[in-house]
Amino acid sequence: QVQLAESGGGSVLPGGSLRLSCQASGLTMINYHMAWFRQGPGKEREFVAASSRPGGHFYYTESVKGRFTISRDNGKKMVYLQMNDLKPEDTAVYFCASSTAALSAIRQAEMVRYWGQGTQVTVSS
Repeated sequence: QVQLAESGGGSVLPGGSLRLSCQASGLTMINYHMAWFRQGPGKEREFVAASSRPGGHFYYTESVKGRFTISRDNGKKMVYLQMNDLKPEDTAVYFCASSTAALSAIRQAEMVRYWGQGTQVTVSS
């Protein structure tokens, strides 16, 4: 049974930092693209960042480039999202995701095979 378990969310002031972690189990990490999506209040789920299988290529949505960094440790079955200079518009539930779709579809939520349950990130003064 595949499980993705996120942790590390919380409340921070604008300009602050958080590091999200995702522990995967029941899958072989090197076979999966790993990604983070988010869903803000009243919004659709959107792509944030991805690391292609088995690792080495990284993709980001424009609004987080230069502030967020995705990384993965295939041996530990961990995926991380380092978030710096957080803004109120980053407030959302963040979801860990895994996919075996074509690389061109890495940003598409409908192509995700497994989802975590999400962790809340709130950026507010």
